[in-house]
Amino acid sequence: MTQPTDSHAHTAKPEGCTRREVLIRAAGTLTAAAMSSRMADAAGRAAQVSLPSQTMADFPVGEIMTRLSTYMSEAPERALPEEVTERAKRHVLDTFAAIVSGSELEPGRAALKFARAYGGKPVATIIGDTTLCGPIEAALVNGTMGHADETDDTLAPGPWHPGCNVVPAALALGEQFKASGVHFLRAVVLGYDVGTRVLAAIQSGIPNSHKLSYGIGAVFGSAAAGGAIARFTPEQMRWTLSYAAQQSSGIESFPRDPDHIEKGFIFGGMGARSGVTAVLLVHAGWNAVHDIMSGPDNFIVANAPKGEADRLTDGLGTRYEITRANIKRWTVGQPIHAPLDAVEALLAKQRIDPEMIKEVAVRYQPGSITDNSGPSDINVQHALSVMLIDRTLTFRSIHDKARMKDPAVVRLKAKVRLVPGAAGGRGAPGAPSVPLIQIIMTDGTQLTQDTVGPVLGTAANPMSREQLIAKSRDLMLPVLGEAQTTRLIEAVMSLEKSPNVGDLRRLLQRGNRNGSPRLSEYPFSK
Repeated sequence: MTQPTDSHAHTAKPEGCTRREVLIRAAGTLTAAAMSSRMADAAGRAAQVSLPSQTMADFPVGEIMTRLSTYMSEAPERALPEEVTERAKRHVLDTFAAIVSGSELEPGRAALKFARAYGGKPVATIIGDTTLCGPIEAALVNGTMGHADETDDTLAPGPWHPGCNVVPAALALGEQFKASGVHFLRAVVLGYDVGTRVLAAIQSGIPNSHKLSYGIGAVFGSAAAGGAIARFTPEQMRWTLSYAAQQSSGIESFPRDPDHIEKGFIFGGMGARSGVTAVLLVHAGWNAVHDIMSGPDNFIVANAPKGEADRLTDGLGTRYEITRANIKRWTVGQPIHAPLDAVEALLAKQRIDPEMIKEVAVRYQPGSITDNSGPSDINVQHALSVMLIDRTLTFRSIHDKARMKDPAVVRLKAKVRLVPGAAGGRGAPGAPSVPLIQIIMTDGTQLTQDTVGPVLGTAANPMSREQLIAKSRDLMLPVLGEAQTTRLIEAVMSLEKSPNVGDLRRLLQRGNRNGSPRLSEYPFSK
């Protein structure tokens, strides 16, 4: 006869003991083991601070932190390779274009409303407006506008969106500390380097953790850039990193954000604000833990028990992460670019009647962050449907919220199927080979597009200077006008000659914000 099962059947029950007593004894055993482990850990800590006059606050700074903080402190005076300076200017311009165009979208308008209500000391520029704010508020507002949509750059490992937080943080503090153009560019480059390396160090702890890598990279990148603007010593850089670590946060819940407002904050404004806060606290005289990346209860252990601290300094001074960052052609989430390229290639070859489409099969990861997400510009099904109906996809059309409920779009969207698989047999062993896009028509015709080459703007196929300037011009012109847009582009692309980055203010501001949103038709502006 089968005995009844018990969820605690594995716990031996001593004779004469109740179940409650057994569980209490088991808990006591586990507690004793945990205490033993903590006592051993405490003994290890004590060995590091063995002198009677020392405390845990005297825990030694590790070799990796010493190298990292010294490198960060030297950034304002370290000359950059010409190619790196050029790439930095392009990413600054790309970010300004994202902020200016984003100021016209719902998240941007919400950010501007906040700036006018809680401005703070009038030190820093609010882009796209005449309001002046304190550096913390300006970093928050400009950062949120920089990710009001998906126009801004991206970078891995992480991944994260560096421009929308590093650039606003460096600009806000650059205005306060009167940084030159060269100083500003070097700070931006450092922000990309540090944010990416922090994420590389904890990469093993990010998958399936629900953590927001975008928010973590953002605060460290912004803090590093800000520390460089403030010309911090190595010790001050270490304290700044500790305050950044304490503020690193975020949950990957943004696919449920309805209007990209919270996403704009957690990708851009939150990290920029927190990084600037860390810098200003240290500048005001605050100290902190001397090495948050090593020792007991450090940042890496907290986020990735199998983290690799040595990646914090890997390639510093020889590998500049800004040269590996992506600049987007399409103003949508990065994973959607390749499918859009494929649809564009199909549309160039033949006319496709969207009403005659039976199914659109896309090689894509179901359940990913762009699978039917709330915001229209990170919803792959919506983006492909609008592209097929309009035969194009523009900044204006992807942000037309009414299209999310358009019956024609909704009908076609229901026919889009995401199919996991590999390209041309590449990928995991046994993974099926799936074309990038396959459209099946009602008459049985199959239209397939599998190869489109590397996505434009990625490290494998970077945008040229001319392409980047054209993108930035198209996005900013409806907001700033032709003359101001031209002057801003010229100023940014010669930023290394500027004695004061604050001179950009008059070119970044916009006086009259009355009327309906001014949205670009990029990438198909006339």
